[in-house]
Amino acid sequence: MARSIKTLRTVQWAMLFSILLYIGVGEILGPRIRHVEPALSGVLSTLAVGIVGTIFVVRRTLVFRAASTLATQPEDNISLNQWKTGYIATYALCEALALFGLLLRFRGSGLQQSLLFYIGGFVLLFFFRPRQPAAQAS
Repeated sequence: MARSIKTLRTVQWAMLFSILLYIGVGEILGPRIRHVEPALSGVLSTLAVGIVGTIFVVRRTLVFRAASTLATQPEDNISLNQWKTGYIATYALCEALALFGLLLRFRGSGLQQSLLFYIGGFVLLFFFRPRQPAAQAS
């Protein structure tokens, strides 16, 4: 279990760092600011809301269920794999939010528009750090 947590934390920190790289790349290599179609911003915002909802569904269906089993049976490999998969899927979805910001930036939007996506992905990714499954108090 400790090895899995260490691996997940490494993945989490790598993805957090990559979001910071997206901001830098977007500002250094991104095109000059120009008018971006409002429809694109609307579509990405709608997708972002859907992704955030999906993050919470993934956590409830994969992470929390597996964590409750792992709290009582830490050697259960199936639950451990499900738990790790839930975290990695959560991290990938958070990363997708930040990529929306980079996409907007390369389409010509300013940092202010892209920053909401960057911050959203970063904060969610930081907030969902892997924790040792513990038994629920009744």
